[in-house]
This record gives sequence, C-alpha cells and structure tokens, in this order.
Amino acid sequence: MSFRDAAGPIHMTASATSFTIGATLTRADIPVLCADLAELVRGRSGGGVVVCDVADVVRPDVVTVEALARLRLTARRHGWNLTVTGACPDLLELVRLLGLTDVLIQAGRQPEQREEAGGVEEVVDGRDPPR
Repeated sequence: MSFRDAAGPIHMTASATSFTIGATLTRADIPVLCADLAELVRGRSGGGVVVCDVADVVRPDVVTVEALARLRLTARRHGWNLTVTGACPDLLELVRLLGLTDVLIQAGRQPEQREEAGGVEEVVDGRDPPR
C-alpha cells in the first residue's frame, strides 16, 4: 500500500502539508508511508508542519503508533515537524502508555502547566544540598 493509497487528500502550502491516515495500517505499510512523506517534503525550503489526521483510524494499535513515530522521524530528517490531529481516546491512551505523549503532540492541544495538585507541598530535607 503506498502513501497515496493509505492516505486521503494531501494538501500542501509553502509551510504546511496535511494528509489523512486510513483506517488500518500494517507494519509493511510503514516504510512506504515514510518514503512517500520524504518525497513530499524533500527539497521544500524552510521546513514547516506536516499535519497528520488520524480521525479515520478505527482500532489503533502499536503499529499505528509506530507508523506515527516513524513518520515524525522522517519529517524531522527533512526539517519538518509532524503534528497529529483527530486522535481518538484509545490512540491517545496507547500513545501515553508507550511514553510518546510528548513526541506525538496533538494539533491544537496546549501543553499543560506543570503544577502541583492543590494542597500538595514539596517536602525538603534539611540535609539536602540547596539547588
């Protein structure tokens, strides 16, 4: 399956490219997807953002996450960023369980402030060296 078969419409501007991942992916699809993405962004000056819409993914699995991670690496190698949008709760949970939440950022999602929970204070041991 080629990138064009697995994906929906591809929209390109000077600084952005968007495409849709199909409902199912196999591990064999990943190298073809990456090669096709590399072909799309190779030589386009200035880099930009590749927006990967995964709203059609029905049953996300480890292969889906692997594909997204490899697509992100491919984009980065060519000076582009990859942003995932349209992820269902199951895919978001799987990404979280695999420890890739900070890597596969969902478009439009704001980073959370690292605040302590209300009523929780850090305990400092007087024997610890100052920071």
